Amino acid sequence: MIIAVDAAGGDFAPWEVVKGAIKAAQEFGVGIALVGSGEILHVLAGKYLKKLPITFVEASQVIGFNEHAIQAIQTKPDSSIVVGINLLKQGKVDAFVSAGHSGAVFAAGMFILGKIEGTPRPAIGCFINLDPSKLAFLIDAGANVECRPEHLVWFAHMGSLYLSQIYGIESPRVGLLSNGAEDTKGDKLVIETNHLLKNTKLNFIGNIEGHDIMQGTAEVIVTDGFTGNIVLKTVEGIYDNWLSSMKEANQRVAKAYRQSVKTLNRDTDIGSWTKKLDFREYGGACLLGINGNVIISHGRSQATAIKNAIGLAIRTAERSVPQKIKEENND
Repeated sequence: MIIAVDAAGGDFAPWEVVKGAIKAAQEFGVGIALVGSGEILHVLAGKYLKKLPITFVEASQVIGFNEHAIQAIQTKPDSSIVVGINLLKQGKVDAFVSAGHSGAVFAAGMFILGKIEGTPRPAIGCFINLDPSKLAFLIDAGANVECRPEHLVWFAHMGSLYLSQIYGIESPRVGLLSNGAEDTKGDKLVIETNHLLKNTKLNFIGNIEGHDIMQGTAEVIVTDGFTGNIVLKTVEGIYDNWLSSMKEANQRVAKAYRQSVKTLNRDTDIGSWTKKLDFREYGGACLLGINGNVIISHGRSQATAIKNAIGLAIRTAERSVPQKIKEENND
């Protein structure tokens, strides 16, 4: 198995991406194709070429975060994102991971790989766990701003299938995000989607509200991409604020009890909790509904996040998720 990694994408590229890829090659024993400037990659990782299954694929262009997604993939055919997606299209790699321009990754996936036949809309699915014991998979997390009821129904199918394949949950609970638990609550999109989901074979538990997200009420949380992206960014903000507050509190307690912060962190085991809640531990979001395995990692991803995104890509490829979606369409 070979995973292509966008070495030019992300706030901390290329060094943190390269470090994460090296860790993945060491830990998972998987082949890595780093896509980016060959000259830079040789400086950063050239010494590992004979030790690890790592190769370099030249890409002379980079798509910036402020560029228009569709225009960028059209005008920059030698960008790391387009080159990486084309490797996947050509069957030279089994998955593609990028922490770069998420809109460009989505657009390239759509136009180069294409939608799986029978899929109305691809969607981005990601884990938003604030409680490690309660799995929460949000779909759509930003790919589709405007949706129809049938789109949300299909998101529910893909999310349910993904959790069953990746985590072995036989019948994940599916909740439809709304402003009230009653079937009559929500806008026209939610009300009509609720009605359609009731007539599926999914384990649909009805509408769920914002506070249900963190309580483990449903494993799959279905919404449109506009709402989903706001939820995702809100959760990330909560985590960042929580982590900052915990660090400040630990410093104050350590000072009051005349202990070092390091000792207090060890005694309270706060490090294990922050690790479990850290978005880096989940690696990235999966682009579901296209003909290929694509993982979109957070733009702020550093080495640990990249390594775990590659791990997620491996599991997605091993379980042939796109093929399973295609089979679902044919049933």
